[in-house]
Amino acid sequence: MIRFLFLRVIVPLLLIWFIRGLIRTIFGSSRSVPRPAPPGSAVHTGGELKKDPVCGTFVSVDASVTKQVKGETVHFCSAACRDKYRAA
Repeated sequence: MIRFLFLRVIVPLLLIWFIRGLIRTIFGSSRSVPRPAPPGSAVHTGGELKKDPVCGTFVSVDASVTKQVKGETVHFCSAACRDKYRAA
């Protein structure tokens, strides 16, 4: 009776558990864990949105990187986009 239980139930369950763990290791976890924002970087929400002329991303006016071009303020999502705009 114990032998039957061991061979027919416990061994297949252990094999399934092992294969499941192996698949998760190979293909990564199906759940993504959110990472906290680095210290000193505040996330701004709400407010007026402006479109970045380089990549087309809409960015909050409060969180944008700005540059004055011909008397007009241009808003960028990052310093990298601002630098690409300078080069163009």
